Amino acid sequence: MGKFLTVLLLTFAIGGGAFMYYQQVYAYYEEVTPSGETDVQITSLNTGAPEPILYDDFRAIDADSSPIRYRACFNTTSSQAMLTETYVLDNDAVPLTAPGWFDCFDAKDIGAAMEDGSALAFLGAANIEYGIDRMVAIHEDGRGWVWDQINRCGDIVFNGNPPPDDCSAPPEGY
Repeated sequence: MGKFLTVLLLTFAIGGGAFMYYQQVYAYYEEVTPSGETDVQITSLNTGAPEPILYDDFRAIDADSSPIRYRACFNTTSSQAMLTETYVLDNDAVPLTAPGWFDCFDAKDIGAAMEDGSALAFLGAANIEYGIDRMVAIHEDGRGWVWDQINRCGDIVFNGNPPPDDCSAPPEGY
């Protein structure tokens, strides 16, 4: 009887582990259907509003289970020189990992390119949802990536603290 219970317990543990792995890596993610015009936007230095840039080969995934699961890849013909003169750079951008099966988005490679200066990070759009900013990084060869990350105000509020004076009040329920 003890062997049977051990095998049963191990079977449930392995099955539960496999189920949790599937939930984290595959479940909930859906491919985003590109709009063709506004999928890649960067905040303008002049207007302070997000503006679309030229892009192609757009691929993206998102999930309703978290506001920071959005990841996208694209190519652009816009030069880094033109982009830095037109759009808001963001030195606090940190690419978040994506599921391994979304192979065009490798956070380690993107982060290394940002560190060595071959990729530049821009503010895509501030507060797309309270406390969440959309970030865009563009490599000197034209490859680009988009992800959502928690901003300073969101980090403070999501940790259970009241927002600082320079942050807007969170919506009800936060």
